[in-house]
Amino acid sequence: MTVGGLRQGRDMAEGGRMIVAFSVAPSGAGGNPDGSVHEAVAQAVRVVRESGLPNRTSSMFTEVEGTWDEVFDVVKRATEAVAPYGSRISLVIKADIRPGFDGEIDGKLERLERAIADSGQ
Repeated sequence: MTVGGLRQGRDMAEGGRMIVAFSVAPSGAGGNPDGSVHEAVAQAVRVVRESGLPNRTSSMFTEVEGTWDEVFDVVKRATEAVAPYGSRISLVIKADIRPGFDGEIDGKLERLERAIADSGQ
């Protein structure tokens, strides 16, 4: 079955590429008294960076690029890394699944910057 150009399930399972933006943070008992989660987030980001997959971290999200299995393995391990810091974990995920494309974590930004520069002329 084809859904939106994807052969349902097959493209993702056969190495389809994706970018996942995610945010993971602990809450509940065990957190810092000031509400900061930077120590826990540092553990999650360490997992992402050690994965070897292309990645980028901003103030609110971490993006990682790879296959379905690679990316979600990293998200799972990053989530597990923050577990000791609280009694609950909040996980937000957004995915751009685009089989046949690689290097989009940088490519999308390069195209955006070109479009901005071109529109200013």
